[in-house]
Amino acid sequence: MKKFLALALLSMSAAAFVPSVEAKSSNAAANAVGEPQINVQIGPNRRRNNRRAVRTYTRNVRVGRQLYRETYRVVYRANGTTRTRLVSRVRIGRVGRY
Repeated sequence: MKKFLALALLSMSAAAFVPSVEAKSSNAAANAVGEPQINVQIGPNRRRNNRRAVRTYTRNVRVGRQLYRETYRVVYRANGTTRTRLVSRVRIGRVGRY
């Protein structure tokens, strides 16, 4: 009778602990494959640094006896700097004496 009780107690304890050990090992494997828990960022956050205003200006410029229409594209950045770029230069005509 003592052997039967010892065997029953041993089998019940093994049945109680084995599923929890398997569940822990399967969760550990799932966590290793899943998303990382640490997010490392190097440098400043530059997501909102893309805010800028873009304007296009035209002006007439005389170079010697020639008259040109120049089109500029000016970018006003968030930190106060500007970038000016000449888009096109088209000759309008000649300036002469009539």
